[in-house]
Amino acid sequence: MKLSTRVLNRTLLARQHLLERTDLGIHDLCDHLIGLQAQDMLPPFVALWSRTVDFDPASVSKALDDRSLVRITLMRGTIHLVTPPDAVRIAPHIQPELEKIPFRKGFNFGALVGLDPEEVRAQGESVLGDEPMPAATLREHAAARYPDRDPGAVVQAWLYQLPVLQTPPRGRWGDSSRPIWSRVEPWLGKPLDPGYPLAELLLRYLRAFGPATTMDMQTWSKLTGMKAAVAQLGDRVRTYTDERGRTLYDAADATLADPDLPAPVRLLGWYDNAILSHQDRSRIVPDGNAPPLRAFANQVSPILVDGYLTGVYKVFTKGATAALRISPHAAWTRAERAAVEAEAVALLDFLEPDRTRTVDILEPGADLRP
Repeated sequence: MKLSTRVLNRTLLARQHLLERTDLGIHDLCDHLIGLQAQDMLPPFVALWSRTVDFDPASVSKALDDRSLVRITLMRGTIHLVTPPDAVRIAPHIQPELEKIPFRKGFNFGALVGLDPEEVRAQGESVLGDEPMPAATLREHAAARYPDRDPGAVVQAWLYQLPVLQTPPRGRWGDSSRPIWSRVEPWLGKPLDPGYPLAELLLRYLRAFGPATTMDMQTWSKLTGMKAAVAQLGDRVRTYTDERGRTLYDAADATLADPDLPAPVRLLGWYDNAILSHQDRSRIVPDGNAPPLRAFANQVSPILVDGYLTGVYKVFTKGATAALRISPHAAWTRAERAAVEAEAVALLDFLEPDRTRTVDILEPGADLRP
């Protein structure tokens, strides 16, 4: 059966809870989505606000404090907000790839060339111990143990080599303080679980992002061995083809969305996984409309109109004012423009309730900067 891009679009949006806000709690939603991109403080809050009914940001802060949610380096080597079970069972899949990074020749201009990786790891375990530690303190220890090396590069190596997570206060609502790091096992009081099958993880990926190709799965995870893992699922998956004839896999019991379903305007956070988790993003990013990834690093965020990325926005704060500025990729209809403005007003009310707020829709392609 061949699936149109429109079917893939509406199915992705439905599985991401972007067609209709859900009443799932934050833990259940993080479990379903296999975590939320959380490289910075704000994006997971915007992700939850855009997907859930009556979202209270204090619930995430509380979950970080009681350790029922954690911020940990997982898919694509980026920080994700996940449940503890996912932290301990996904990390063993990701960790071997992370550990290769610091000793590549190009890492920090060869800052660690000549060092023994196992000795560096042992030093990191000794330094970090069982208690959380700020990055600045880690640097002090690195400088003392490796006086002829860049201490920042040594710390980065430790954070790749050791299964670690970021502890509060970073990640709480409104708190972008510098990271404090802890090894996973002492923070959660449980060991890593290396027995979790990659095939099970990929089946969950399909339930949240599918149907998808094996290259989509690899793009999402940055892992290899996709075809062998999918083969292990047997009749738990079914196959389709896309408009280019590529094989798409899906959970056998998953349903496809009606392509004629309306898709409300959604404003996402920068680096939202709905945008980044496929090699071929045409199901949500029309050709030529994808902002470069470096733009997301500047807190530029996507706007979905009729289910597709057709504009970007950024919030600028100064003193007692907050402005949400919007740059469409092409002209919107009057109805689309009104819907974007309404959703933007609601988001800005959520983000900046104590400031005087304005929403500005600029000309298509305009620079977001004031």
